[in-house]
Amino acid sequence: MFQLHAKLVEDTVLVGRLELSLVLLHKDSQYPWCILVPQREDITEIHHLDLDDRQQLIVESCRLAEVMVDLFAPRKMNVAALGNLVPQLHLHHVARFAEDIAWPNPIWGHSPPVFYRESELSARVERLQHALAGEGFVVASGQNLQA
Repeated sequence: MFQLHAKLVEDTVLVGRLELSLVLLHKDSQYPWCILVPQREDITEIHHLDLDDRQQLIVESCRLAEVMVDLFAPRKMNVAALGNLVPQLHLHHVARFAEDIAWPNPIWGHSPPVFYRESELSARVERLQHALAGEGFVVASGQNLQA
């Protein structure tokens, strides 16, 4: 049975679900930062997915990236599957700006997270949900995740 890694539970809120993946928002407000997690048990790498799931993940990743570009107009859209700390397959989608705190360096380990205020978090989640609406996207019934 699929279970979300505890670190992702701790660091994110649930935005909703696509056909294959959970859509999560990272709690660090310094960057518009979403994460896709394919809902497949014991998968650590994209090449571990079957062909249909690989293709679906790319479709969902492109859709999320396009939505984030439309919403945030970043200078660069970074998409990465690192997995050094969290082995469960997940794809980071980070909107980067020349004026962000880490530019042009990677965000990982650059500075401590600055968490959203509750009202800002709710507004960001609702904005993402509205932009992702349709094409198999299901809005999360609650933002809390369980490991």
